[in-house]
Amino acid sequence: MTILIVTDAWRPQTNGVVTTLEQVVAGVRERGTDVEVLEPGRFTTLGLPGYREIRVAINPFSVGRRIRALEPSAVHIATEGPLGLAARRYLARHDLPFTTSLHTKFPEYMRARVGLPLRWGYAFLRWFHQPAYSTLVTTERQREELAAWRLEHLRVWGRGVDTEAFFPRARVEGYDGPLLLYVGRVAVEKNLEAFLELDCAGRKVVVGDGPLRRSLERRYPDTEFVGYSYGEALADWYARADVFVFPSRTDTFGLVMLEAMACGTPVAAFPVTGPLGLVTEGLTGALDDDLAAAIERALECDRSACRSFAESQNWDAVVDRFLEDLETIVWPRADLPPLMATGSQR
Repeated sequence: MTILIVTDAWRPQTNGVVTTLEQVVAGVRERGTDVEVLEPGRFTTLGLPGYREIRVAINPFSVGRRIRALEPSAVHIATEGPLGLAARRYLARHDLPFTTSLHTKFPEYMRARVGLPLRWGYAFLRWFHQPAYSTLVTTERQREELAAWRLEHLRVWGRGVDTEAFFPRARVEGYDGPLLLYVGRVAVEKNLEAFLELDCAGRKVVVGDGPLRRSLERRYPDTEFVGYSYGEALADWYARADVFVFPSRTDTFGLVMLEAMACGTPVAAFPVTGPLGLVTEGLTGALDDDLAAAIERALECDRSACRSFAESQNWDAVVDRFLEDLETIVWPRADLPPLMATGSQR
């Protein structure tokens, strides 16, 4: 049995979508099931304008042929980009079953970048995900928000963190006052300026890169921009920080918050979708429309409580829910020929 995942987000991109899919693929394979990933690296790609590190397929015309050749037992479409669109078109046209997942607030991203009205973005999401047997979402709150925009067949998936890679380390002093850390893309949708413009005690450090980095470095010379970090170097930054600051208002989850907590670092954020599903006020961080106030309260949190919460969020449960979703919807048809040889009975 082979599961096919179609995604426009894959290595070498650095983001929560890629991390989630990598963990799911590894977990499914550990359970003895084959997984194939149809991703941009198998196609001719072009970097997005202003965001060259994100490369998208510009010749997705062979997606249907590739699906036919693989004869998967189940298909999951993870993104709404060119590959996801091509796979959706092929599977829907041939009445073949598939599931999808929704990882980002795409309409909010498009409004921030190009001014696209929200209702247009959500109309697109409704159209894209409507033929799917189910759509996996990150949290119950995201499910409620999407349902309010009339998306259907939504199932809560969740997220996890690798607590063996991210764990508390010896604190390294070297800054006057608290170290306030941000990790992620340096891009407009991350609302990073809401953090950088704060007049609060401590040293601000930004780990990550993106199209706004150069302009923000010029405008905020007192902030330390260190570029991307990975592995132990990234975990060291999390562990050194006194507070992890998450200024985004458009993320559906925010894996970086879990990674910070796994290293014992509390989170300060706005009370919006992603943080509301993760941060417990006074325990693992603080939420406030006044981000500086959230930082002050987060500084008082017990770091061991952050670690304890992170230990309860594991990838095994996420992989299990992914497989359960496919089992419920597709796998009971195991007595039928391979997926490509039959049509949907929906």
